[in-house]
Amino acid sequence: MQNIHFIAIGGAIMHQLALALHRKGYTITGSDDDITDPAKSNLEKEGLLPSSYGWFPEKITSQLDAVVLGMHAKADNPELIAAKNTGIPVFSFPQYVYEVSRSKKRVVVAGSHGKTTITSMIMHILKHEGIDFDYLVGARVAGFDQSVKLTDAPIIVLEGDEYPASAEEKRPKIFFYHPHISVLSGIAWDHINVFPTYEIYFNQFEQYLQGMEKGTKVFYNSEDDEVCRVITTAGKEIAAKPYQTPPFHYQNGYPVMDTANGPVNVSVFGRHNLLNMQAAIDVCIELGVTEQACYIAIASFTGAARRLEKVKEEPGLLVYRDFAHAPSKLKATLNAVREAYLEHLLVAVFELHTYSSLNEKFLTEYTGSMNSADDAIVFFSHHALQLKGLPAISTDTVKQYFKKEDLIVCDNRDQLETLVTQKISATELPVFLLLMSSGTYDGIDWNNVSSQKNIH
Repeated sequence: MQNIHFIAIGGAIMHQLALALHRKGYTITGSDDDITDPAKSNLEKEGLLPSSYGWFPEKITSQLDAVVLGMHAKADNPELIAAKNTGIPVFSFPQYVYEVSRSKKRVVVAGSHGKTTITSMIMHILKHEGIDFDYLVGARVAGFDQSVKLTDAPIIVLEGDEYPASAEEKRPKIFFYHPHISVLSGIAWDHINVFPTYEIYFNQFEQYLQGMEKGTKVFYNSEDDEVCRVITTAGKEIAAKPYQTPPFHYQNGYPVMDTANGPVNVSVFGRHNLLNMQAAIDVCIELGVTEQACYIAIASFTGAARRLEKVKEEPGLLVYRDFAHAPSKLKATLNAVREAYLEHLLVAVFELHTYSSLNEKFLTEYTGSMNSADDAIVFFSHHALQLKGLPAISTDTVKQYFKKEDLIVCDNRDQLETLVTQKISATELPVFLLLMSSGTYDGIDWNNVSSQKNIH
């Protein structure tokens, strides 16, 4: 039995870890200066919501076995200082996950993109096969009621993030999981606030591979030149195995995999998702699942939340949303829709929301990223710039970096809603509205969007 205190318990993954440990029988307490839904409701339901918000050093007592420090907490946090003065072990989120999974076979999915989808696919196949496993994933996955599960299962599947572990531990989270099996899905510059140059970012993956035990099995995307480069430079001691997009063809907007055992219909589309699927299948075969069983299981996988997730369908209109925010993700998602829905007018709405995407130095990376769209709109909020402490930018400045002549850049929520309604109503073609953002477009409810044209 363990007594654990969470500093910044309201984080998306932090509160899920707290819930998982609570269900395991641990005594959990926590603090935060603000907690919003869904974390607030989830913690309240389990009796873990702090009675008041703020930081309370008096919560740090000698009765605690450990403190878990969230990324939201700053280095001068009063509770963190109290824990250090008291001598209580302080762990970042990934450090603590490793502590409770030392005896398990650890599968870590790393890379700049596709992590959540590959992790979700592995989880889906293992569950379909009745294999007992724990997991940590960064999104809601159909068939799973939580994002973190910790039991006595012999396997744990971890979505590995390259972002720093905490205010105390600046190294990437993936450094602390020490995998037995890993996936490296792709390398494309991100997190400019932490990794100011591409080479610094690339070096994190070199260090990740170099930190593995000799012979660790790593499945890597052989279609990504930078992944191949890092395998060459830093993968000499690992057991590297390439994977690539499997053969497939499209039928009614969805891909059919052409396997040695015959055609396999799947419920997700896009070359990048089939590439992700191959990585997941390779991992599951390594874990003892047969190839045929993998194909049977994956046919019913419908995707993770906000990863090419259907929002709405009505005659003449399909609305999907995707978490895409980095340039490489943007291109892959747009290309996937373009290839699968050739008869549709593709209206793409991308929100600049992350620190990197709102940073003018990084905007150069978006050149040509929306060229696959018939109608392309980029939205950003001046409030988001202020929250991130970034200087103001103009719509004209944003447009010049994308280098797409007919691109529309919008910085007003009401204007965006009107613009999208006009776009989808002004054509007789069926419309595919693709919403790409890690944000909320200033709170727009896209379930309300509808075509005003008459469908014949």
